[in-house]
Amino acid sequence: MEPALPVEQMDLLRVSAWSNPKSVAGAIAGVLRERGEVDVQTIGAAALNQAVKAIAIARSYVAGEGIDPICIPGFKDIEINGEGRTAIRIRVEDRAGGPYPKATSASADASGPTEPGEPSLEPAGDADPPL
Repeated sequence: MEPALPVEQMDLLRVSAWSNPKSVAGAIAGVLRERGEVDVQTIGAAALNQAVKAIAIARSYVAGEGIDPICIPGFKDIEINGEGRTAIRIRVEDRAGGPYPKATSASADASGPTEPGEPSLEPAGDADPPL
């Protein structure tokens, strides 16, 4: 039996310039249905292009199920063959949340502040409506 992957790697999809966007979209949609969130990692402009196309396609795959994916981009310093690189990591998650199993039982409740003085994760009343 293979050892289980660490939690941070279980929901990480690596996309290359040669990835098929429809295949990646299917993987994104599957993880969104199961967990409600997935991280997509790319290195380079061509890989990022494929990832964005895949996310757009995945959105159409899950829209009929009431899942409304949003993207949160960020940078991640990684090492490949001993060389430091900067990857772009896109967190794709359901805007509304849902009854998804949590990766850990110590997850904070997203309905309010987790620590005194921290801002709530709820949208402000004057926020723009979704497009």
